[in-house]
Amino acid sequence: MSTRLEADLHTHTTASDGTQRPAVNVQMAFDAGLGAIAITDHDTVSGVAEAMEEGRRLGIEVVPGVEISTVAGGQDIHVLGYYIQIEDAPFLQRLSSLRDTRDTRNQMIIDRLQQLGFTITMAEVLKEVEHIKSKGDTVGRPHIAAVLLNKGYVSSISEAFDKYLGSGAAAYANPPRIEPATAIAWIHEAGGKAVLAHPGIYHNDDLVEAITQQGLDGIEVYHSDHTAEDEAKYLLLAERCGLLITAGSDFHGERGGVVFHAPIGSKRIGIDILSSLQPEKEQHS
Repeated sequence: MSTRLEADLHTHTTASDGTQRPAVNVQMAFDAGLGAIAITDHDTVSGVAEAMEEGRRLGIEVVPGVEISTVAGGQDIHVLGYYIQIEDAPFLQRLSSLRDTRDTRNQMIIDRLQQLGFTITMAEVLKEVEHIKSKGDTVGRPHIAAVLLNKGYVSSISEAFDKYLGSGAAAYANPPRIEPATAIAWIHEAGGKAVLAHPGIYHNDDLVEAITQQGLDGIEVYHSDHTAEDEAKYLLLAERCGLLITAGSDFHGERGGVVFHAPIGSKRIGIDILSSLQPEKEQHS
């Protein structure tokens, strides 16, 4: 019987804004003693197949996932989808439309950086990532931050976000996006379960509570950016609303010697949660 009884349900790879290939994430999960890992790249599932192949090789479960970007209450809200059908054509088309919006957002940020006097172009950002990107992958703010760092405009990725790229910072841009309820519906239509990512970073519990009433299946109670108080608060909320409880490191890899957000396995939950996240027809199989 396997002694690997825990899962990390929130990690990113080179398919979005992580620095490690999907297979490497799976290997790191194995090395951390996990029995399962979810690949939850932003607005894409292009890294899932590679991860699942490595999972089969190592004997640990890879949960096909995604993290969908939405907007509510004037801020970014992320919705995690688990066990979606990664070859579902309508879902893939919807994700493609989200990546188009992301591309628009990236260009808006570049334009604002140029207005601030920085010599930076989208072509430079794409050049920075061309060796790690494949069809269907996404480009995000960390890639822009990496160019700012390489050109000496900032001393760290954190500084790039604090001063220029983070919410409310000088070059931040947030074009119109879908609402959380739409993302939840899309995930359900693709056969998956929808979980609200890292509610503690939104600093708006009224909004979080409202989203729990929109068909949500679970809450990411345990996250690397949550305090102990956050965890206690969202655990109570999940229990009160009858929602699943998940945990994730939100691992993005290492940049400039710093791991973002935290190492794989730093936040974990019992692997038995997977049976509740799987489509009903697959449970008890």
